[in-house]
Amino acid sequence: MRFNQIALFALVILTGSWNLNPAAAQNDPVLAKVNGTEIHQSDLAVAEADIGESLPAEVAPDKRREVLLTYLINVNLLAQAAEKQKADQAPNFAQRIAFARKKVLVQSLMEQETKKAASDAAIQKFYDEKAKPQTEVHARHILVETEEQAKDVEAQLKKGADFAELAKKMSKDPGSDGGDLGYITKEQVVPEFGNVAFSLGKGKISDPVKTQFGWHIIKVEDTRERKPPPLDAVKDQIKAKLSQDATEAMMQKLRSEAKIEMTGDAPSAEPAPGKKK
Repeated sequence: MRFNQIALFALVILTGSWNLNPAAAQNDPVLAKVNGTEIHQSDLAVAEADIGESLPAEVAPDKRREVLLTYLINVNLLAQAAEKQKADQAPNFAQRIAFARKKVLVQSLMEQETKKAASDAAIQKFYDEKAKPQTEVHARHILVETEEQAKDVEAQLKKGADFAELAKKMSKDPGSDGGDLGYITKEQVVPEFGNVAFSLGKGKISDPVKTQFGWHIIKVEDTRERKPPPLDAVKDQIKAKLSQDATEAMMQKLRSEAKIEMTGDAPSAEPAPGKKK
């Protein structure tokens, strides 16, 4: 979740300055002044939260800082112009300010909760629990419509027919070359197929196996253990998952504890032209 421009404008208009903590001013240098309104170093973080994701990742740090500062200057100029035109007296202004404040509060809460949920210790624990070596098999299969066809394939293989050539000739699976599925994990295939494939030894061929797709003859070419990726390679994904899980859990808890009352029906849509109300 990000600050939106309404929230930023609201803060500027309400405070007249980006620096909301005067006590910290000594350690928060002024970068620019816009008609007397100070823009501080700490304000760059606010701008980064709002527009940082829209900036190209390859932008150099100095150029990024320049873009953010320009953005802050423009926001202050526009906010000052809005005040001169009494935009803060518009009928819905207070409502929009109140909503913007709620969004800022929401972001602050989310930052706190996700920081706790996605700590380095939590990420390490998740990785240790989930990142286990996985058994893979290099499998081929021949897929046909009926059990009779599968038994015919089985008979030809027992007589010495080449599995790959027979797959090219008889299999109805257009997505494999000679029935080759490559290395797969058990979770990547339907249970009926996986249970058989992962019970076969290297070089073994199965009896006919029925799945929702038809009848299979399966051959295991090889087996191996796939090591999990290093933590650094998946740290960002784990952090995102832990943050999302924490947010969803918090939302469910809040809704379960809240008293939410629907006080009226939504306004009905206008009837289409020519229709009676």
